Amino acid sequence: MAETSGRDPFFARLFHGGGQREIAPDALGGEPGRDSLLWIDLDDPPDELLDRVWEACGFPEAARAFLDAGTAPETGQDGDWFWVRAVVVLDASGAGEQVPGAVLACVAGRDRVLSFRREPIPFLDRMRDGEGQGADLGQLGAESFVATLLDRQLSTYFDALEDFELAIEQLEEAILGGNERQCLQELQGLRQWASRLRRMLAPHRKVFGVMSRPDFRPDQGREADRHFVALDTRFERAMDMVENARELVIGSFELFSNQTALRTNDFMRVLTFVTVITGIMATVVGALGMNFQAGLFDSRDAGFWTVVGGLVLLGGASLLLGRKRRWF
Repeated sequence: MAETSGRDPFFARLFHGGGQREIAPDALGGEPGRDSLLWIDLDDPPDELLDRVWEACGFPEAARAFLDAGTAPETGQDGDWFWVRAVVVLDASGAGEQVPGAVLACVAGRDRVLSFRREPIPFLDRMRDGEGQGADLGQLGAESFVATLLDRQLSTYFDALEDFELAIEQLEEAILGGNERQCLQELQGLRQWASRLRRMLAPHRKVFGVMSRPDFRPDQGREADRHFVALDTRFERAMDMVENARELVIGSFELFSNQTALRTNDFMRVLTFVTVITGIMATVVGALGMNFQAGLFDSRDAGFWTVVGGLVLLGGASLLLGRKRRWF
């Protein structure tokens, strides 16, 4: 199963004293030590590997059952340990109803943090490679490190919203460029995309709300509370941006409707103008068809072509007048 992600199912790094080193599965166990933090990342691990990690690190059995207990965001705690489940946006560059996501579960306590996923999560892979992290993470508590992971999880929604705003801009340019007929399907996809993203993010409110309460981890001091409160504030900002994304879709649809109405109006003006000119010509032709012995009817072919030429001149003059007055 690990081969599907192209990564080792097990990764562990010990941050201590301003340094860090990777830990093998056989080296797990014991206390991380003062000013140290052990981070374990499991990428779709087999059951036997989970058993070894749980036995070596002493994670609670309730957290073990929590890992595959569902996909809805949720949190819980037991004594020195707490756990949380969140949904990560993987890649939303293609507009559509199916926004891909992955479930991230974290178990933390006693200077240990375990992250668990069944699908590859890019920012965890980058953290494995040491990208964007300092060497003194051992100064962080388990709560603060989980807050860091969840902050990166929220960043995937901000990245998705940036892609969404770019798609909206390109769509509006196409609408204003006269290609609104081809934009309707994309507009529908963006509407579904925004709704799907909101359904993915909104259930996290109860998670971040619970974690930001002072009684969630009262023994860990104000630093953990400050990080969780900041995380809840960042979540609310993400929710505001998702709601704004839905408003952007509505605005784009109004632009689409206005452009369609303008083009329909232009077409109706041309059609009305042509109808008027055609009606005038029909009136002239009808008058010439009355049963009167006018001298014009004795001119034979010359009279016929004179009438035809007059109608052509009338039509041409009408078109020139309409263009000059910008009637169409």
